[in-house]
Formats: sequence, C-alpha cells, structure tokens
Amino acid sequence: MPWPVERTVHGRHVVVVGMGASGEAAALLALRKGAASVVLNDRREAADLDAERLLALANADVRFDLGAHRADTFAKADLVVMSPGVPPLAVVEDAAARGLPVVSEIELASWFTGAPIIAITGTNGKSTVTTLVGEMLRAQGFATFVGGNLGDPLCHAVDTPAAEEGGRLVVEVSSYQLEKTVSFRPTVAVHLNLTPDHLDRYRTLAAYGAAKARIFLCQTASDHAVVPGDDPLLVATARAYAGRIHTFGGEKSEVRLRDEAIVTTSGRAYPLSLLNIRGTHNVSNAMASVLAAELAGASREATTVALASFAGLPHRMQFVLTDEGVVYYDDSKATNVGAAVKALEGIDRKVVLIAGGRDKGGSYDPLVQLLRVKGRAVVLLGEAAPILKAALGNSVPHREAEDMLEAVRLARLLAEPGDCVLLAPACSSLDMFESYAERGRSFAAAVRATAIAPSSREPPPPEGGDP
Repeated sequence: MPWPVERTVHGRHVVVVGMGASGEAAALLALRKGAASVVLNDRREAADLDAERLLALANADVRFDLGAHRADTFAKADLVVMSPGVPPLAVVEDAAARGLPVVSEIELASWFTGAPIIAITGTNGKSTVTTLVGEMLRAQGFATFVGGNLGDPLCHAVDTPAAEEGGRLVVEVSSYQLEKTVSFRPTVAVHLNLTPDHLDRYRTLAAYGAAKARIFLCQTASDHAVVPGDDPLLVATARAYAGRIHTFGGEKSEVRLRDEAIVTTSGRAYPLSLLNIRGTHNVSNAMASVLAAELAGASREATTVALASFAGLPHRMQFVLTDEGVVYYDDSKATNVGAAVKALEGIDRKVVLIAGGRDKGGSYDPLVQLLRVKGRAVVLLGEAAPILKAALGNSVPHREAEDMLEAVRLARLLAEPGDCVLLAPACSSLDMFESYAERGRSFAAAVRATAIAPSSREPPPPEGGDP
C-alpha cells in the first residue's frame, strides 16, 4: 500500500526537478495553491535554456537552482516533485530515504481535481487509446481534458471545467510518471499490454511491469481496472488490487471481436468498417477504448461518432504516399521492439523496414523472426545500427544509412512494386532527433523528396541474406 501523504502544498517549500513542460506546470500550480516557495531544479545551465521561459517563470516567483542537483537544495525542501523525463537521482533517493515526500507531476495534479480520472498505460497503443477515449467522452458532452504523457501536463487541467465533478480527465500515464505516485486513483485504469521497453532504465521486465502496475495501486472496489482478456499476466496483475476487473479482446471478454464487428456484453456492436485507423493492433486499441469510455459514461452514439471520425495520431502508422506501386508509412512512434512487431503484423505485403536509433535494451529477436517472413530488406540507421546488424545476421538483406534521406533512398531502391516501406525504428529517436515526431517528419520529407526524383530499379547489393 502507498505511504500516507499530505495532499497539499500550502505553506510548503517545494522543489520541482526538471524544466520540461511537466516541471513548469507543476511549479506554477504549486505557487497558485499557496506554496511558501518553489524552486525549479535542472542540471542544465541557464544559457542552455530558453531565456523567455526563464523570465516568465521568474516573474511568477519561481526560483531556480540550475547546473546540478545539489543536496542542499533538497535539504531545504518539504516536498519534491519529479518530472517524468528525469532519471533516478541519488540525491533525491537519499532525501526520500530520510522521509522527504517525493511525488510525480500527475500525483500533484490529482490532489486538486474532482473529476473522474481515466488513466491509460501500457507499452504500446496508449496515446491512441487516450485520444480516442477522450474523443468519445467529448462526443458524449463531457468537459474533457486529454493529456498526461501524451503532451499536455495534467497540472494544466486543474481549475478547468474538465477537472470539476461533472468533467472527465483522460490521462496517458507512463511508467516514469507512475513511479512516484502515492495516492493517484483513477476511476478507470487501463493497462493495454506489457512488452520489453525502457530496459535502459529498468533492470528487468518485472521491474518495468511493477512500475506500470502502480496504475491500480490506489483503486477501491468502486473503481474499474481494464486489461486484455487474453493476457493472463495482466489479468493476474489487476486482480492483485481492489478495482473491479473488466476485459477486452479475449473470446469471453466484455468487449470482443465477432463477425467483423466489435461487440459488447451490453449489446452494442461496432462494425470494423467504421474504423479509420489501420492495423490489427488498432482493432485492439478500439476495443479497449470502447470499454473504457463506456465505463466512464459514454453512450453507443458517442462511441460510434468517435470511432468513425478518428483518423489516428501523427507518426503512428500514418500513410505518407504511394510511389511506383510502393506504399510508405510513418510509424516513428514505434520506439520499442513490441511496437515495431505490431506495425509489421498489421501490413499484408512485403516490407522494407527502416529501423534503428538509440538502443533501449532488450532483444530484437521477435522483430528478426517476423522479418524472416515479411521482410524484403532492412535499412539500418543511428547508434543501434551495429546492434541490429548483429541481430539480423543473414536472416534478411540489410544496408546501413548515414541519415534519413539516405535511408529512404536505399529503401526505395530495395523495394519492389506492391511492397511497403515502413519507418518503425524499434528504438528511441534521441541519438539523431529531438523526438520521435521530428524523426517522423524527417522521414515524410525524405519520402516526398525522393518520390520527385527519377529512380533506378537496380538497388545496390545488400549485406546479409540473399541478394
């Protein structure tokens, strides 16, 4: 059980670690709610930060401690708020061991909200489900906030109609955000899946899974825990907590697939022809969304409207163009092996895969095994290229590229009419790009530039596999 926490900042000296969007939102909320002082702490120097942002925060009475994480800063604090992008810090863990409360931004925000929270976690699909559930609840007429790890910090919802009793807060929550929750209680908690990811931060899959499972930690018997019915591990995980279990996707689940339609035990049916999002994994995402939205108060009419109108999120199996019979898809958000596998599984043609970036730990074997069947070739990019090359061996032809434009040009030459060129990197973007979104935009721009140029159908001989 979580340890007790005083759910207030009034009169307290607060240190917020990390000057990203979540940290800034937490700092301003703490001041608004009566904190005696707020210090924003970041290892970066002032010269490395946006001067206008610093000035605006200073004008709001935020103080700064920049350039390091100093023990003295935390010795003076009554409460520490951690931004999700900040790795574990020894100085913070030491302070917590001495009894200093350390919480996440979503925990802080939840102290000042009165609306039901619908929280979605999982290794893959959580942004799509979060957005789709939000659209369903908006279609029902609820004042609805959609954010969290998706982009807009939950602190921004405080004091808005969505955070009041009649509103709805739909929040994507990551393992990083859940690590420091102590009283965060979703009315509906959705755990979509668990596959290896972030093993550069967590030593084992079990440790990663334990962080994710905290989404259920503070639920009561009146709350709802939503998990895939065909995943015994996640069903067992949810059963270890107090929330009422609801399942999707399994043959006996409350929401399941039957006769080319999503059907519910309440008698609702949604033909798959309604869906505008592509890929078999998005059928699962739609089922989870329908179940979560129903539990949060959405009607069949509202869920139908949202399913029919939702075209997906950028950089998630996003169609770019078709050129010379080859279709190009941007799934830059596939930042782990499980997501890349799901992307490949949803394509019914041979694939030239563009993969690589910053390695996150774990095995590439599931991806390699699927590429043996569906892969035409692989173009490798970024820091992880040598690791991926070793994993591929002779299983599928592969080439290395220096940048995204070269990667797309090689993919175009290796692809045959009827194939798909897919960006599904299975890695973080942070070696070459600021974000997966920038990587996806770079891919789309390279595809469009390459499509204009005349092509040669004589590709260079690939390394590995049969030429």
